[in-house]
Amino acid sequence: MSSTEFNRRLLSLQSNMLNFAYMLTSNQEDARDLLQETTLRAMENEDKFAEDSNLKGWVLTLMRNIFINDYRHSFKSKIQVEATDDAFLSALARAEMSDSPEGVYGANEIAKAISEFSDAYRETFRMHVQGYKYEEIAEALQQPIGTIKSRIFFARKKLQERFADYK
Repeated sequence: MSSTEFNRRLLSLQSNMLNFAYMLTSNQEDARDLLQETTLRAMENEDKFAEDSNLKGWVLTLMRNIFINDYRHSFKSKIQVEATDDAFLSALARAEMSDSPEGVYGANEIAKAISEFSDAYRETFRMHVQGYKYEEIAEALQQPIGTIKSRIFFARKKLQERFADYK
């Protein structure tokens, strides 16, 4: 397939791509940005497209992967990895959705409960709350993944028990 034919077929898919991008982002502006990024990447990687395969499927898979990678990148960039537990606990308090005294009190109580965990549980749970995957936590802490999952489970359970009557 010639480069001209590839571009023509790619441009004919723009409305389908925009609909899919909107489904992924739920925002018209973000969908247009994703469409533009996908179109650019598809044109840059035209040589990787196998002529006997489905162009629409290839492009939509490319779009989905770009969306997922961008989402992960933006999620991790929003997380500030702070060295001290106090900084983590203060960040947890700031993250509370409610600015009411009850909301701040609740966040402070949760932060206090987390600070009472042993170092292993506190660090594992901190990383989990920050959005790291089990595998990433296991690798960073050099622990088996089963240990990481257990620590997170027991940390959650301790918090649930401690705040069972908290509303």
